[in-house]
Amino acid sequence: MTREELKAAAVAMLDRAYIPYSHFPVGAALECSDGTVFTGCNIENASFGPTICAERTAVAKAVSEGHRDFVRIVIAGRSRELCVPCGVCRQVLREFAPNIEIICLNGAGEERTFTLEELLPHSFGPEYLQ
Repeated sequence: MTREELKAAAVAMLDRAYIPYSHFPVGAALECSDGTVFTGCNIENASFGPTICAERTAVAKAVSEGHRDFVRIVIAGRSRELCVPCGVCRQVLREFAPNIEIICLNGAGEERTFTLEELLPHSFGPEYLQ
């Protein structure tokens, strides 16, 4: 999948977000090393704690289908600022893909690419538990 197609897949998920409380849609498109793509959107909950972010939705879908080797993810929002992953999502991405490319978009389609190391320096990973 091209970079533009991956970005379009993430943006398409914005309309599927369940956001009755924050009204802040987020879409994600996660690409696996074999080219398979899993998409996700944020799904809010009235008690807030069970809310799941778009990135974690995509990761959960991928892992539940047997994929664990991720190469890049696009995270799209409609805000003026870039839509970057929250701390929990950064840690979940770290679990499976410490070298993942993270492409963040804002509502105007502007983008910036990050490494996970830039967003989560000195991270804790599975190797610490071996």
